[in-house]
Amino acid sequence: MTHYNGSSTAASRSGTNGLAVASLVCGIVGLVVFSVVLGPVAIVLGVFGLRQVAAKGGAGMAKAGLVLGIIDLVLFVVLMIAASSSGGFSWYVGG
Repeated sequence: MTHYNGSSTAASRSGTNGLAVASLVCGIVGLVVFSVVLGPVAIVLGVFGLRQVAAKGGAGMAKAGLVLGIIDLVLFVVLMIAASSSGGFSWYVGG
């Protein structure tokens, strides 16, 4: 559908901060896989997202991503302590 008033659908954007969304996604995915990598990424993106809140919004998502990034790192440390106290990891591959 063509608009004749000079604005296009692609030009209209939401006011949500992209860094806040990325922080939230990294925090959620980090709970499942790669917590040692995605946790710090979520923390850094959350901090930068909070700095841009006045201009772009998304404070709740940035705070949630920041908290989830911290939880990712704490969970990783707890799992590493539990693994080292039980004798480490053992993988069985083969028949």
